[in-house]
Amino acid sequence: MNDAAPIEPRPASTVLLLRDCPGGIEVLMVTRNVASDFASGALVFPGGRVDAADADPAILARCRAVPGLDQGAMAFRVAAVRETFEEARMLLARHAGDDRLLSTEELGALEADIERYGGRAPDFAALVASGKIELATDLLVPFAHWITPVGPPKRFDTHFFLAPMPPAQVAAHDGREAVETVWIAPHHAIAESEARRVTLVFATRMNLAKLGHSATTAQALAAAHADTIVTVCPELVEGPEGKLLRIPAAAGYGITEMPANLTARAWVPRGSGTP
Repeated sequence: MNDAAPIEPRPASTVLLLRDCPGGIEVLMVTRNVASDFASGALVFPGGRVDAADADPAILARCRAVPGLDQGAMAFRVAAVRETFEEARMLLARHAGDDRLLSTEELGALEADIERYGGRAPDFAALVASGKIELATDLLVPFAHWITPVGPPKRFDTHFFLAPMPPAQVAAHDGREAVETVWIAPHHAIAESEARRVTLVFATRMNLAKLGHSATTAQALAAAHADTIVTVCPELVEGPEGKLLRIPAAAGYGITEMPANLTARAWVPRGSGTP
């Protein structure tokens, strides 16, 4: 009998950066490094764990205020901005006191300026500490909340956010956690998964389907503003034809069950390959 306590889920944030194209809405996704022990090789939204530093008062003081949010809630937003920058080099930030998001050229100039005085390329913390930018945490709109079920050795309590892309920035993968960046229509990503050309974990697939209900960025943001977020912790259950993943109907995904073999598990032991 195994009496070990369930692994506590780690707080995490994920961002669906959106843009409008002639064929409809597209979302920024990255391919995870196959060496990763979480979502190995999968196509995912930029994101990751909330660090203690994301709640640092000095960083929060450099965020555009969001009425009604406490320090803990703001830390999820800081993590969302940080992870998107670290994995895809898209920084949701403005010059202090400005309303326009930074361009790729402005970001590069700021980094060069900091490096000139600091002697090394600045990381996210150094960019914020420069005092020259303000994080656009106000642009993040809550979209979903998923918790990894009990069982896997890594569990996450993940808040998903929508945000419009910085219009004058160009995405670029970091080459470590993310080995590719791609703008893709939600329905196309799902079709690629069904054709076994890409790997999607369950939460990613379901949130792509939810995003696909909107034709434009404005529609997606308006729908998210009007939505009530229901926490999803999928259950793996036995069905008449095999294992099913089950989620609550109140979460608003339009379905409550999906065959488990249509989506990958997020955690894969190193060297075992993608399921």
